[in-house]
Amino acid sequence: MDKVKNSLWGELIAECLAVLIIILVGDSVAAMYSLYDPSPYQLSYWGVAITWGLGVTLAIYVTGAVSGTHANPAVTLALACYRGFAWRKVLPYWVAQVVGGFLGACLVYALYGSVIVHYAVSHHLDFANDGAASGVFFTHPGDFVTPLHALLNETILTAFLVLGIFAVTCQYNTAAPQANSGALIIGLLVAIIGASSGYLEGWAINPARDFGPRLFCFVAGWGRTALPSPQNYWWVPVVGPLMGGLIGATIYQTLLRPFMPALGRHSTPAAD
Repeated sequence: MDKVKNSLWGELIAECLAVLIIILVGDSVAAMYSLYDPSPYQLSYWGVAITWGLGVTLAIYVTGAVSGTHANPAVTLALACYRGFAWRKVLPYWVAQVVGGFLGACLVYALYGSVIVHYAVSHHLDFANDGAASGVFFTHPGDFVTPLHALLNETILTAFLVLGIFAVTCQYNTAAPQANSGALIIGLLVAIIGASSGYLEGWAINPARDFGPRLFCFVAGWGRTALPSPQNYWWVPVVGPLMGGLIGATIYQTLLRPFMPALGRHSTPAAD
């Protein structure tokens, strides 16, 4: 029993660390994009997207052997529904992932806090009322995007993400990348979603990526501009990805998986 408990704690630490890495890398590049004038990324947005994606790749390489690096509540839910992940671990994984997002935001603020304050002062912005520089930490609807539109966007984009993850990690998919290159492909998948759709609402596609930093901002001075947020938008990047993840997993498991060979890359079948 103690061995099982210790194993779960190790998995939770790994999930927390994975999201921390993603936020540390991703929110830092968002700070580089948003806080500097001229920004090194204003005319090269692909740099922002690829940096986020490589942050995901690094997180997988660091923690994958311990927890499998879900690093996303939508992925955890989809794996519990279709890949045999234990339901008793779902809620603990979610908590660990949100904590990782919170801690990652803490580190980003430690790096960029003085720059954020200078940005707010120089632009005559207030944290609690104007949400100064909050885009560094969490997502917002873009121009001409309503909360309902954003919910649809996040559902579609996360379905695409989880569909790709299920394809890349399916042992029966003979076209999937071999050995450890799957982490790079998943990172590139995140990058192309950001490059093609990032301006819609910041491509959350991960409840922990958005909600963890929101919690940090709520206690760090942003207040209601973080939670509950204008127009109560905070729930959109939580609900949308959870729904989208299930849709993407269902599409893969029902429309593609049944038509694959009984045995794929391995000589013996395992739960997929």
